[in-house]
Amino acid sequence: MEALSVCVVGAGMAGLSALKNSLQSNLNATCFEQSTHLGGTWFYQEEQDVAFGENVHSSMYRDLRTNLPKEIMGYLDFTYSKQSKESFISSDEVLKFLNSYADHFHLRDHIKFQHKVLRIRPYKNKWEVLVSHNISHRCKQHLFDRVFVCNGHYTKPQYPKTVGMSCYKGIQMHSHLYRTQDKFKAQKVLIIGAGPSGIDLTNHISKVANCVYLSHHLSKKPNTDFMRNVIQKPNVKQFIETGAIFEDNSSEEFDIVVYCTGYQYSFPFLSSECGIFVHNNHVQPLYKHCININYPTMAIIGLPYAVIPSQVFDLQVRFSLKFFKNELKLPSREDMLTEMEKDNEERQKDGLRERDAHRMGAKQVSK
Repeated sequence: MEALSVCVVGAGMAGLSALKNSLQSNLNATCFEQSTHLGGTWFYQEEQDVAFGENVHSSMYRDLRTNLPKEIMGYLDFTYSKQSKESFISSDEVLKFLNSYADHFHLRDHIKFQHKVLRIRPYKNKWEVLVSHNISHRCKQHLFDRVFVCNGHYTKPQYPKTVGMSCYKGIQMHSHLYRTQDKFKAQKVLIIGAGPSGIDLTNHISKVANCVYLSHHLSKKPNTDFMRNVIQKPNVKQFIETGAIFEDNSSEEFDIVVYCTGYQYSFPFLSSECGIFVHNNHVQPLYKHCININYPTMAIIGLPYAVIPSQVFDLQVRFSLKFFKNELKLPSREDMLTEMEKDNEERQKDGLRERDAHRMGAKQVSK
């Protein structure tokens, strides 16, 4: 009997796990990666190499260090070396780890670099995958039995809808394009958003800027006492030509605005026939946040956040493969939809918004 064929979209942390586990399950797996390298968001590009503005694939910046210790960042069957004494490591060390993982499991021969997936759609009982080669620009159609979508979710910036944004005359940029602190020297900077990237960029930029205003809506103020020249402000109510008016009716002037306001889940290559849609960053309909309920031979890996990424992604892949290989039987479509709705209702009761549909936290270890 011929082995099932599997398409993996993307060779980042999730895609490498999908490729490795598919191959170990004796499936005929091929990974399409649009860039020249593996690692996804962990590959750092210097600013001068960023030729396509916000279409650049990675959001990595030079001085990033992980906010999780390396001791829990490895895969289930491949961990970080214990030679390094540091727990919170650089992005370069994460990239080296992912390359080591690929080499250890001989994954490179199954990755087609510089191949961009343009369209995926169901065709009879298979998946039709249209792929373009970046250099020759030639397109080719492939048929696969199963699909793992692992395209990453840090490439399409999410902006707030604030009055007056078009009136402001200074520089506006999303954290997606931040690379180094150099351009912020002696500047007055407004950073909007106090999530992990907002706090980290505030720390980096405050070392060289004249002043950094950190605007957020958190009820508990983050600790910025150890940072130089940082002033916390509430949400921006309105932009003006030289600055902004905040919700407490105070106003400030600044030279640069940095939006640390997150990203949108985006699957431009999935045709509408795939039955997947995104509303307020809620990707649906999915069973257990990964299996396409309308077409259960497709799984989207890597949506959950506030998790231990590599381990959760690895478990999602292994879980999906049990059904891909028909080793386990899925519940009925109706039961899967009911479970998804139950999860949504529980989140609403917990005070979460629809855009938090894939936020896990403690849920990543619950039944």
